[in-house]
Amino acid sequence: MDAVIAKPTLRKTTEFETPCVSLGKQAAVLSDIYQDRVNIAVWQRRFDQGFANAVSQYMTANPTISKSLTVSPANAFEVLDYATNGEAPKALLEDMAQLVDMFCYLFELDEVGLRFATLGGAMCPRFHVDQVPCRLVTTYHGAATEWLANPSLDRSKLGRGSNGLSDSLSGLYQHESDVQQLHRGDVALLKGGRWEGNEETGLVHRSPTIDADKPRFIMTLDFG
Repeated sequence: MDAVIAKPTLRKTTEFETPCVSLGKQAAVLSDIYQDRVNIAVWQRRFDQGFANAVSQYMTANPTISKSLTVSPANAFEVLDYATNGEAPKALLEDMAQLVDMFCYLFELDEVGLRFATLGGAMCPRFHVDQVPCRLVTTYHGAATEWLANPSLDRSKLGRGSNGLSDSLSGLYQHESDVQQLHRGDVALLKGGRWEGNEETGLVHRSPTIDADKPRFIMTLDFG
């Protein structure tokens, strides 16, 4: 799963552009998050069956695991291995460590906040914007994050603006087809409400609704 990511080339948004998604099958697409017009960049990747099976087996053996750690590119693998008592698949920890390295390189960070967990229910069931500069999200098993493109939503209906109605009834979006969803394996950078210049256009997203017998295994990275 080796990947190369380049430093970004910045481009200003024109008055006709709205924040949108940038998709690609190479890790370099993640640098597009620096473009003003982009509020979600997605590296589309797929796991081989051996990797997927190893993650599934680890989840089955650890159905309630949840860890929040501070790691650096230099120590990520060792910290993760210790936090999982040496029981997690090596390939999984190597992948997590690689994403830490990429995230730190892209944003010139010395360390990051890493969280991984097995989830049997929706962690954040309502659409919302993260109040962070940028968050990396990847799903190793199960259903992945849902999100809304900026042109298809009414931000005034977020939070209290929903008047107690569900997302589907509040007017936040008009059609179920407006709800987009990442796939297992995708690595997504979600621009948040604390990204300078993006305070009003952070990515609107939520956790998927899942059954208790169909858990997810996710990892997130945040600025340290």
